[in-house]
Amino acid sequence: MSPIEEENLRRPIWTALVTRHAHLAEGSAGARRYPADTSPFVATKDNGKESLAALERLCRPGERMVFLQRDPVTLPEGVAVAMEADGVQMVGEGSFSRIEDPRIVPLGPDDAEAMLALAELTKPGPFSLKAQSLGSFWGVKENGRLIAMAGERLKLPGMTELSGLCTRPEAQGRGLGRSLLAFVAGEIVARGERVFLHAYASNENAIRLYEACGFRLRTHMHVVMADKA
Repeated sequence: MSPIEEENLRRPIWTALVTRHAHLAEGSAGARRYPADTSPFVATKDNGKESLAALERLCRPGERMVFLQRDPVTLPEGVAVAMEADGVQMVGEGSFSRIEDPRIVPLGPDDAEAMLALAELTKPGPFSLKAQSLGSFWGVKENGRLIAMAGERLKLPGMTELSGLCTRPEAQGRGLGRSLLAFVAGEIVARGERVFLHAYASNENAIRLYEACGFRLRTHMHVVMADKA
């Protein structure tokens, strides 16, 4: 991995919001965020006074914000930590090929409510009705009902994050998660990009699955949820 890629991954939310997701960004040179109805992700350029002042202006009272970065998260006065957790960042190093799987179909705007319902049931991470504005999603349906999905989230130069991987409880144990993981990774790599993902450090089962599918642990990450009074 190049030094530029390493640096871009230190603060992946910031990198996405100043590059491939710049068209979605709200904020200024020191702090940026996604629209609240799209994602709660927020990031600063660094921990300097100007960036923290920009973050304080960007925060809205009573609104939950989520930070994800390698560096410890520094918050301005008036913004309080609601939850902290340890995360991991993993990068794909396997030979991910494009997969033909008739069970896996593209998801579109008409699937947004079913996608949100599945995410709320399984808790794969921050999700919204507008998640598809961040990247493409694919899923498996059974009798017309969405039972598993995965897609793309943060987009960095030459890299795309695989995210939203989840399966309904009654459909687990059938290998759908592994199939979707391999499928989405294959789609990303086929575009000439590198694939990466994030998980909570405590989610050992997921991490073992990712490792078995060709991902390696790159670094630990700080996950912080915060609110402005």
